[in-house]
Amino acid sequence: MFIVNGICYANSANESVKVAEVKPLTGRMLLLTFSTGEKRLFDTTTLVGKAFDILDDVNVFNNPSLFHGIVTWDNGNVDIAPETLYQDSIPYNCDTWLYGSSQVEKATH
Repeated sequence: MFIVNGICYANSANESVKVAEVKPLTGRMLLLTFSTGEKRLFDTTTLVGKAFDILDDVNVFNNPSLFHGIVTWDNGNVDIAPETLYQDSIPYNCDTWLYGSSQVEKATH
């Protein structure tokens, strides 16, 4: 556990991962490139809570920003911790991913 700017984090400081690049895809999927160089897919439809309802708006969803390695939308009013994005995403393999397919599990084979 460590504390930064008065916020307590459960992991250790050296395990921090940041998002280096974000690309919105169809079906509210994100293609993420992490500071580790890994590319991973994250399904934003799994996010729960009123704060994420705004992502149903295609214009909002398709315009994410990066702020210090954190993916944000709506001028920073909505964000997702990079650790969550990493932990809850699946590895991306561009040789087997079928763009626009609902069979996301193919990305892991």
